[in-house]
Amino acid sequence: MHDLNFIRDNASLFDDLLKKRFLDPQSKKILDLDIKKRDLLTKSQEMRSERKNLSSSFSKLDDNEKLKLQEKVQQIKLDIDTFEKELSIIDSQLKDILSSIPNLPHDDVPIGEDEGSNKIVKTIGEIPKFDFTPKPHYELGENLDMLDFEQAGKVSGTRFVYLKNQLARLERSIANFMLDKHTTEFGYTEIIPPNMVRDAAAYGTGQLPKFSEDLFKTNTDHWLIPTAEVPLTNLVLETILQEDQLPQRLTAWTPCYRSEAGAAGRDTRGMIRQHQFSKVELVSITKEEDSEKELERMLNCATSILDDLKVSYQVVLLSSGDMGFSAEKTYDIEVWLPGENKYREISSCSNCRSFQARRMNARYKTNDQNKFVHTLNGSGLAVGRTLIAILENYQNEDGSITVPDVLIPYMGNIKKISKF
Repeated sequence: MHDLNFIRDNASLFDDLLKKRFLDPQSKKILDLDIKKRDLLTKSQEMRSERKNLSSSFSKLDDNEKLKLQEKVQQIKLDIDTFEKELSIIDSQLKDILSSIPNLPHDDVPIGEDEGSNKIVKTIGEIPKFDFTPKPHYELGENLDMLDFEQAGKVSGTRFVYLKNQLARLERSIANFMLDKHTTEFGYTEIIPPNMVRDAAAYGTGQLPKFSEDLFKTNTDHWLIPTAEVPLTNLVLETILQEDQLPQRLTAWTPCYRSEAGAAGRDTRGMIRQHQFSKVELVSITKEEDSEKELERMLNCATSILDDLKVSYQVVLLSSGDMGFSAEKTYDIEVWLPGENKYREISSCSNCRSFQARRMNARYKTNDQNKFVHTLNGSGLAVGRTLIAILENYQNEDGSITVPDVLIPYMGNIKKISKF
């Protein structure tokens, strides 16, 4: 949500920043409604004051004057009711417009309509060389008889999979390793959050109303979470924190559910784009002045996982047209997949500044005022895609998978995954 005061004082800048998002100017439409709203509020307050003054003189009048006064007071009440209805309509229109406009891009963000304008910040690690043609993860998993897309298709449809035996254990091991590192080394607090949320929570983080088609909804009017960002960030929904309670750093391993409404025909084979997958999420709630530094910290926490796994990756600064709705600035982490012979996204780390906090009405108390918190989120990492990266980077010619050193203790000291 955007700050109306900012738009009033910086209308041209607001429109210029929207142009960087390849959107039409919106300030005039917003400010016209804002003027109407303030005008109606003034009139309503004046009429309330007049009605109060008239009512206070009622006892001093004769019966005839009282009757006339009653009629006048009644008319004022009707006029106030009319103003209140108009105000409600304008409030709704303002909220609809402001809720549909994405966050404004940071000055660092490259300008471009899509991923073609993204900027590679750094590349870490060497691309592995094989003495054989590396296979994609789905071939490796099916040959091991540990990924079953066919039966999952019968049971649930496309974009689902069964993980079996040691690959099921590998996914759990990956998640436990990530959680242990983020909690013990980086000080995140582990949370087990609800996997279903109400409208207010999905609205607060920006999924509603614009992206409802990307979500799954239950028959109890709950939404299945597309990421743990939603319940974790909403831990501060409608709250006022003390300044010394910040920063808050939270992590959770949850299933995530996405309809993939806009992904028809994309990544139809394998586990890259599933309706259900698991992710270790990182969320930070910070003071206004700390969020930019916190984004760099969060990015380093996420990339440290890949450093420990010893796989090549690159960090990419997303362009203004490729960023998510709520983000002011986003880094993507892309891991090298030999089976595809390219880098693929495994994490996004975003600073949303006060954008989500305004929607959630989440604030913190300073000496002289209440300020909106700043919120950040990132994958630390997507567990299924990390499993894919391990399968493809640690594959052997015979189809077995070498277990990365840091995961061996989590795998019961199994060093290689082979077909039973």
